Amino acid sequence: QVPLKPGRSLMDWIRLTKSGKDLTGLKGRLLEVTEDELSKHNKKEDCWICIRGFVYNVTPYMEYHPGGEDELMKAAGADGTDLFDQVHRWVNYESMLKECLVGRMAVKPCAALKGELLFHISHQIPEDEILVKLKTFIILVVLSELLTLNLVFKSTNYDWFQTDSLITIVIYTKQKDMNADLVIVDCQDKQLRGEIIMDDHSYLVEIDLDHAVSEDVAVNIAERVGKVEIILKKKDNVHWKNLGQPSEGHNTFIKRTDRGLFYRKCKLVSKTEVTHDTKLFCLMLPKGTHLRVPTGQHVYLKHIVAGTEVVKPYTPVLPFLPLDFQEPPCHDGVHIYLMIKIYSHGLFTQALDHLQIGDYISVSNPEGNFKKSQVQTSEDLLLLAGGTGFTPMVKLLNLALTEVSCLRTVKLIFFNKTEDDILWRNQLEQLALKDERFEVQFILSQPSKDWIGKQGKISPSLLSEFVKRSRRDSKVLICICGPAPFTEQGVQYLKDLGYSQEEIHAFTA
Repeated sequence: QVPLKPGRSLMDWIRLTKSGKDLTGLKGRLLEVTEDELSKHNKKEDCWICIRGFVYNVTPYMEYHPGGEDELMKAAGADGTDLFDQVHRWVNYESMLKECLVGRMAVKPCAALKGELLFHISHQIPEDEILVKLKTFIILVVLSELLTLNLVFKSTNYDWFQTDSLITIVIYTKQKDMNADLVIVDCQDKQLRGEIIMDDHSYLVEIDLDHAVSEDVAVNIAERVGKVEIILKKKDNVHWKNLGQPSEGHNTFIKRTDRGLFYRKCKLVSKTEVTHDTKLFCLMLPKGTHLRVPTGQHVYLKHIVAGTEVVKPYTPVLPFLPLDFQEPPCHDGVHIYLMIKIYSHGLFTQALDHLQIGDYISVSNPEGNFKKSQVQTSEDLLLLAGGTGFTPMVKLLNLALTEVSCLRTVKLIFFNKTEDDILWRNQLEQLALKDERFEVQFILSQPSKDWIGKQGKISPSLLSEFVKRSRRDSKVLICICGPAPFTEQGVQYLKDLGYSQEEIHAFTA
């Protein structure tokens, strides 16, 4: 994020969109935009961007964009869908930019088909032969598209069976090392949605069930063969003739970025103070939901603020740092804990802080590209955190110290402004005393005169002092998270110090 000018907050943007001002410059008209026309609008004072086939005039939004004008200009006069998916896929751009809608992209004629037909016509080939070639061409195009989406020849399939009291849906993923973190089930009323995560793809079972089931949902997994069982309890002891009516997305295997985010309503059950401006929110999942957020992944919170849908990413933490490392802590599968800094002028965090115990907020499926294997194959784990960039480090610390026996050292270098800003300082210091492999170093940029520890901001000199391998040839993983400038600078400094891209994982959302 970049500092915005006064009067350019999210709330100010919402007010502008509701003011009735013409933000497109088209006086309410919607256009069919060609690629040539789109490419002409590529300047800051005249900037159009295409996202998923819709074109927006983002010129008025330039000064309000948290990522700065330069980020928007990367897609100026072009299709910005891929860039958007990499950086802001969770943002509801339709709501944020609805008053900036210019129109839709014009459908391009298929050049290959056009050329094929022109060839046949110019050579006076009989009409029936042209028709056969046309049909063949269309079939090949459709098959190509389906293969691209992984909808054809997919290996995943499902079956179901019943007893007097249970319905069991069996999904054969044929994926080794399948585990409970990769299975997400939501069953409310008669709506069943089960999503199985397989790397960057997902398989979906989504059905309007024939009969009602209870809120008790069980998930069984045969890890070695990749078999997943979703077990539902019948409300009435009746024989089901059919499982139910499938939805449009049912029985599909596609890229997760094409699937879209799914949300469920979670209840706020507690809110406790961590520091002067940071609180620990405890959210309870619905009874019919099976969801576990894997280490290193985040969720999105969605809430209506001032009549506009606002979405923000947060990384779940544990309720506390366990000090007993004999066994991994048991996930209760019921609660999600989020450590959130409340900004005095933050529209979204202020709305969160005003939630009352018992209120509901929408929580998405987990997202992220971090894999446990990155830690499980390392000998040195070095964590660089800036402020609330500490949140992904909580589960990482727990994973490293409870499950990874090959780790020699685990070090957290924690950057903050003042002592009062340090999250869970006492717990971290106790953890360092409890486990000799763990070391924590606090670095302050605005320390008091009584501070005797290290001070400064992230820099090559500080990193060279603290970021070191335990042995010359040891396998190291360095994880970094914090404000965007902190993360970007840190990654560059680490590379300058000789660490490879494969040894660095930057958490971004």
